[in-house]
Amino acid sequence: MHLRLISCFFIILNFMEYIGSQNASRGRRQRRMHPNVSQGCQGGCATCSDYNGCLSCKPRLFFVLERIGMKQIGVCLSSCPSGYYGTRYPDINKCTKCKADCDTCFNKNFCTKCKSGFYLHLGKCLDSCPEGLEANNHTMECVSIVHCEASEWSPWSPCMKKGKTCGFKRGTETRVRDILQHPSAKGNLCPPPSETRTCIVQRKKCSKGERGTYSLTQLFSLNPPNLIHISLYILWNIWPHSSCRTL
Repeated sequence: MHLRLISCFFIILNFMEYIGSQNASRGRRQRRMHPNVSQGCQGGCATCSDYNGCLSCKPRLFFVLERIGMKQIGVCLSSCPSGYYGTRYPDINKCTKCKADCDTCFNKNFCTKCKSGFYLHLGKCLDSCPEGLEANNHTMECVSIVHCEASEWSPWSPCMKKGKTCGFKRGTETRVRDILQHPSAKGNLCPPPSETRTCIVQRKKCSKGERGTYSLTQLFSLNPPNLIHISLYILWNIWPHSSCRTL
């Protein structure tokens, strides 16, 4: 009876030693497969290394390698940093660097902002814009060329001389037009906004006390108001009598 108990004791002891050796061997294999792997990771890492930083990320986070001197460290971020684009895979979400001439991008084939010296056009970064487009140095994009646009001519002004409509036979009349769209750098230039021509009228003697001039109210009532005519009115009728003339 005692001999049987002693035999059972040694059998159990040998079995426990066998299990312990198997666990130790498994631990050594895991350490060989993942050296310096830590389970107490910070900053969104699922697994990490004391030397290499994050090795994998928690769900929905992006894995990106950051260079620190000669060393690259893995980090996990909620979104990719500027200069990278994010791609989601079944086993990992990864940040990939944009092309060398691209400052920010949507994916590897579509840039959203170019680096200095390049112009953005249809997701590409170009050193010069295609034919029919011009470079906008403010937005650094290739944009359409804008040509000047002008309105139709206004009616001719009354024939005048020195602001008067009587007391002369030969005078001048003027018409104007508005600039509706100024041109871009390579666009067609704007035409002259006004033109003047000689006019001949039947001489009419100015009556006593009549200056024969248009009033400001009459000039402003023209359609459209003629700023050139108004300026001439001020020059010929108000300026000669102004005290400012002696300054």
